[in-house]
Amino acid sequence: MSETKPDATVDVRGLFCPIPIVKLSEAIKNYPTGTVLEVIATDPGTLTDIPAWAKTSGNQVLKTEREGTVMKFHVKKVK
Repeated sequence: MSETKPDATVDVRGLFCPIPIVKLSEAIKNYPTGTVLEVIATDPGTLTDIPAWAKTSGNQVLKTEREGTVMKFHVKKVK
């Protein structure tokens, strides 16, 4: 799989559900379709919350990575 370079970063480390999803949802509205956002989170709930949000909002999770307590997601704006 080719490495996608994110266009912007949403850092929600230290924040807990539902704030990471709220911040991601607000941030993605500011970008055009096709933009890739990197989300950096420490809430383990984001491992299920972000893919669920992407599915219901019509966006796409391109990559999920976990390094210790830090999760990184690449989310592509589809709509």
